[in-house]
Amino acid sequence: MSDALAVVSEWMLPLVVSLILVVGAWRRVPIYQTFVQGAKGGFSTAVRLVPHLVAMMVAVSVFRASGAMDGLVHLLDPVLTWLHVPAEVAPMGILRPITGQGSLALMIDIFQKHGPDSHLGLLASTMQASSDTTLYILTVYFGSVGVYRFRYALAVGLLSDFVSVLASVFAVWLMSGMIQV
Repeated sequence: MSDALAVVSEWMLPLVVSLILVVGAWRRVPIYQTFVQGAKGGFSTAVRLVPHLVAMMVAVSVFRASGAMDGLVHLLDPVLTWLHVPAEVAPMGILRPITGQGSLALMIDIFQKHGPDSHLGLLASTMQASSDTTLYILTVYFGSVGVYRFRYALAVGLLSDFVSVLASVFAVWLMSGMIQV
């Protein structure tokens, strides 16, 4: 089964690109010109995103360097203990809604200290894969199109990030046999 999945995953991207080219040619779409036009639009979007990216990177750097992250984890320790979230992965759960790169760096640090196949390594990987960078999405994507009233999107995004941390803890415990259902 895993061999079949490996073959499908190797051929999926080339097949999708080929399908797009064939359908475009069949519909007589000027493929190259359309691609170049889309690339121009993508470049202007990237230029509009730069200020938002810089602001997020500076805010995250200040948050981590100031020691606020450690203070927040210490403050949340009773809640984390009650929810069975190990303190070692708590910074990842806090940073993941803000920055993918920051949470990835924390995951790699967990891998180096505890190993990728350890309980903490599996939990960190699951948390990384099951959540998204909510504040980054709101800042960059909403900011690039001029949406500045995103109160409900923020609440739903942060709630889903919180649920993904708890679901990650539950899933890793379930898969490792620490709990029986």
